[in-house]
Amino acid sequence: MRIPTIHRAWIVAGVALLALVGAAAFGAAPGVMVTPLQEEFGWSRGTISLAISVNLVLYGVTAPFAAALMERFGIRQVLSVALALIALGSGLTVLMTRSWQLVLFWGILVGLGTGSMALAFVATITGRWFASRRGLVTGVLTAGGAAGRLVFLPVLATLVVGTGWRTASWVVAGAAVLVIPFVLAFLRNHPRDVGTRPYGATDDEADETDAPGEPTPPSGPQARRSGRALSVLASAARTRAFWLLAIGFAICGISTNGLIQIHFIPAAHDHGMAEPIAASLLAVIGILDVVGTIASGWLTDRFSAPALLGMYYALRGGSLLVLPYLLDATAHPSLLIFIIFYGLDWVATVPPTIALCRLHFGASGPIVFGWVFASHQIGAAIAATAAGVLRDNLGSYTVAFTGAGLLCFLAAALSLRLAPRQPTDGDQAGGTQQTSGGADEHDGRVAAGSGA
Repeated sequence: MRIPTIHRAWIVAGVALLALVGAAAFGAAPGVMVTPLQEEFGWSRGTISLAISVNLVLYGVTAPFAAALMERFGIRQVLSVALALIALGSGLTVLMTRSWQLVLFWGILVGLGTGSMALAFVATITGRWFASRRGLVTGVLTAGGAAGRLVFLPVLATLVVGTGWRTASWVVAGAAVLVIPFVLAFLRNHPRDVGTRPYGATDDEADETDAPGEPTPPSGPQARRSGRALSVLASAARTRAFWLLAIGFAICGISTNGLIQIHFIPAAHDHGMAEPIAASLLAVIGILDVVGTIASGWLTDRFSAPALLGMYYALRGGSLLVLPYLLDATAHPSLLIFIIFYGLDWVATVPPTIALCRLHFGASGPIVFGWVFASHQIGAAIAATAAGVLRDNLGSYTVAFTGAGLLCFLAAALSLRLAPRQPTDGDQAGGTQQTSGGADEHDGRVAAGSGA
C-alpha cells in the first residue's frame, strides 16, 4: 500500500505557523506586564504604553521592507534573523532599570523582529506556495498569532503573578530561540528550491509564479529591489483602493492590538478582576479568534471581500460600545457574550484584506499589504498610548473603548466602498489590470509597474 505524500507547501505552511506562534508569545506579554512594571518602577501607564507604541509602529513599518527583503535574500534568512532579534530584545528586558531601556529593548529590538514576520510574511508564503486554498491557508496562518496568545497568555500571567515579569520575559526569549532550528531545517524560499510547484498550480500557473530558487547578488535590475518597498508604496498611494484599505486597517489596529490586547487586562483589573482571570478571558478571545479567522479565510474564497470587511467592522464596533458597561470583578454571562462576539471577529479582517490587495495590486500584493498592515500598527500605536493617557487622566477606559467602537463603523462604511474585482489574466502574471466600474484607474499601472 502506497503512503500518500504531503505536498511540500503544507510543510512550509506548518513551519510558518510555528514561527508565528513563537512570535505571538511576545505579543501576549505587554498586556500582562503593564501593571507589574508600573508597580515595580513607578512608571505611569502612559510611559509604558509609549514603549508598546514604538513596538507596534515598528511591527507595522518593518513589514513591507521585510517582504522586499524576503524577495532579495530569502524567507528563511529573514525569518531566522527576526526570531533572533525577538529573543535578544526580550532577554535584555530583564536587565533594564530605566524607561528608555524599555523603549530600546521592548520597543525597538522586538518591534523589528516581530515586524519582519508580520502578516506580510503570511501573504508572501501563501502567494509563493499556494495557487489554491489561499484564503483558507491565510486564515490558518493568521490564526497562528491567536494560537500563540492562547498558548502563552495564561502561562505568562501565571508566571508574572507567581515568579515575576522577568521569568515571563525569559520564556518569550526561549520560545523564539526554539523556533529557529525548525526554520533553518524545513523552510524553503520557493517551490522551485525543492523541484515542485505551488500547491494546486497548473503548468501555466507554475510558470507564471516561478522565481529563482536562490537569491542572487545585487546587479542590474536586481539591485533596484532594495528600494522596491518604497516604489510600490509610491504607486499604490495613487489609488483609492489603497487608502480605503489603509484607513480601514488603521482602525482595525486601533480596536484590537492597540486597545484590547494591551489594555483589556489593566481595564478589567481596574474593576477588581484578578489578572490571571482577565488573561484567561483574553486567551478565550484567542481561541475564538482561531475559529473566526479560519472561517473568514473559507468565506473569503467564496463571498465578496468588501461585504465581509464591512460586516466584521460593524460587529466589532457594536461590541466595543457595550464593553465599558460589562467589565466587573467577575466573568459574568454578559461579559462572556462580549468575549465570544469580539473573539470571533478579532483577526477575521485579515483574509479579505489580503485578498483585496492581491486582486488590486497583483504580484505586488504582499508588499502593498505590508504597507496596509503598517497603517494597522500605526493605528494600534496611537491607541496604545492614547488609551494609557486617557486612563491616567480620566481614571477609566470608557472614552477609549467608546471611541474605538465608533471608528469601527467608519471602517465598515469605507470597506463597502471597495468594489470587488475579478482577477484577470494580467492579475495572475502581475500585469496590467482593469478595475470594475472604473473605480480605481491607477490599480492596473501599480501592478504592472511595481515589479521593476
